[in-house]
Amino acid sequence: MKVLAGLVVLAVVCATAQAQFANGRILEPPVPELCAQRVIHERRPDGKGYFFSWREPATRNVEEDWLGGRNYCRQRCMDLVSIETQDENEWIKSRLVRENVKYIWTSGRICDFKGCDRTDLQPARVNGWFWTAELQKLAPTTNRQQNDWSENGGIGQPQPDNRELLQGGAPENCLAVLNQFYNDGVNWHDVACHHRKPILCEENDALLKYVRYTNPNLRV
Repeated sequence: MKVLAGLVVLAVVCATAQAQFANGRILEPPVPELCAQRVIHERRPDGKGYFFSWREPATRNVEEDWLGGRNYCRQRCMDLVSIETQDENEWIKSRLVRENVKYIWTSGRICDFKGCDRTDLQPARVNGWFWTAELQKLAPTTNRQQNDWSENGGIGQPQPDNRELLQGGAPENCLAVLNQFYNDGVNWHDVACHHRKPILCEENDALLKYVRYTNPNLRV
């Protein structure tokens, strides 16, 4: 059973690692040595650890686009944070406020890959959002009780509004948490994925299991 579980994890990690984006960049696999050396700044009661780039001297001023942020985290057996509970959401927001961080990426993204034309994901701007790190679908954006989308944005409309595309730019396909950016509190916003933001990583169980399974002599 343990071998089968390991093979399943291996298959999932390899499949996601080979995901290629339109610009030729890829979703990178973990690097065992970096996983073993990963920095954890805080752990929540469930035991999962978090890395805040602005707290670490080497990355204090580092900002990455959405894929760059994911790859930085994934190399270390982590991923951009997936906000799966109200408690986790409030915990993260409190850190942004306390440490005066303007914004962060999450692993959230609208499903815009091959296979995303499924009926249950339509319309995509309502039903197509998911936590990519966990492959977990978000509640529809119309269900305002099950998410934390802001009621305001750059054009005065509730989020997600796809503002940048409407104004002639890129589609806003990635989910960020913004801290009073539009004087609207600390809330979720859809943002074009090429923007650069600080990195908030969360330990990823699948990547940790994969590295432990393939590197049994390495303490991870």
